[in-house]
Amino acid sequence: MKNYLVILIIVVSCKGNEIDISQKISHPSHVYNFVRIDTSRFGYFETDYIPVYSEIYHMDGTRRMLLTATLSIRNTSLSDSAYITKADYFDSYGKKLRSYIDSTILIKPLESLEFVVEYKEEEGGAGANFIVDWGANKYGNQILIQSIMIGTSGQQGISFASDAKIIKSLNKSPK
Repeated sequence: MKNYLVILIIVVSCKGNEIDISQKISHPSHVYNFVRIDTSRFGYFETDYIPVYSEIYHMDGTRRMLLTATLSIRNTSLSDSAYITKADYFDSYGKKLRSYIDSTILIKPLESLEFVVEYKEEEGGAGANFIVDWGANKYGNQILIQSIMIGTSGQQGISFASDAKIIKSLNKSPK
């Protein structure tokens, strides 16, 4: 009888360590300020492309290492707020896999926010990317967007970062 009890305790305790990624929230430990705002009044709009490597190839090129990717969006302004209106995740073929937000997020001066592509996500591939749209009341080079990838395989660990590239901008305000 004692052996069955020990086995039952081990099975129950191991079960609690499983990760169900369908239940994970893509917003880490941050409370976002979702706002309703007329974005047509913004003086500046920008669309950024951010490379994300949800996996990389190693050894002979046939083996994959899955990575956790964090999209980091930082407002570097000391005084001006910005607004994130879209953060969409695409696979290597340009197919949209997920929208991370469904309404505008206010990002105050010096505030940052993050979105996570989970380690177990296998659809994005080595050519995955985010498209982020943001705006502000006036022109400013105030948003810093990067993706940070990290992963381990056995005793091998890897981490690296990628910077955003502006693919479209509209400046309606005087410089």
